[in-house]
Amino acid sequence: MTANLLPADEFVARLRAVGNHAYHDKHPFHVLMNEGRLTREQLRGWIANRFYYQTQIPIKDAAILSNCPERELRREWIHRILDHDGTADEIGGIEKWLRLGEAAGLDEADLLAHTHLLPAVQYAVDAYVTFCRTQPWLIGMASSLTELFAPQLMSLRIAAFERFYPWIDESGLRYFRSRLTQAPRDTDFTLRLVVERCQTRDLQDQAIAALKFKCELLWAILDAIHHAYVLNPAQNG
Repeated sequence: MTANLLPADEFVARLRAVGNHAYHDKHPFHVLMNEGRLTREQLRGWIANRFYYQTQIPIKDAAILSNCPERELRREWIHRILDHDGTADEIGGIEKWLRLGEAAGLDEADLLAHTHLLPAVQYAVDAYVTFCRTQPWLIGMASSLTELFAPQLMSLRIAAFERFYPWIDESGLRYFRSRLTQAPRDTDFTLRLVVERCQTRDLQDQAIAALKFKCELLWAILDAIHHAYVLNPAQNG
């Protein structure tokens, strides 16, 4: 065994510990959301800004693919792009998020034009795309392991929307429901791959750092939204 290489179970435990400590389910904005304490405008602000992130997910995955020389891995990873862009037979996550916006009373043209996009949100999301474009493909993939923690957040979110925000039509929750199955599927593949391919302590540390970076980025996005729509709503009225 390579000197200082973490055993697989300890490596996985350290990856999970990053999310347990820093995943954005603990952010005050999500706490407010899940407790039903957001106003309509605050929820719309989140939906509008998060939409920019949704549009960039297939772009960051395409960036990872462009760095990956292995055909079999590209075949596996490409379904992430289709999940968000959709196909001729099935709408993708971007379209589902547009329907969420419509159900919440947002104008589709405004969403597509990113009329409500906060500069800090755009900066954070663009930084993530740049990270995935410039880092080795394996480290870019490791950053996607925030999906380890997504299903629980999605379950809480669906329950909160159904209970506290009944003014949003049920059809708008389709994106959240799809992630209940997509995220575990994607995580199973990515976690196995990262554990298998990170065969030096340096690579393991890089993978852990990539996941930490992604958690901090998601937190930063919510910081900007919370500041704009909860702490200083007059500036966005």
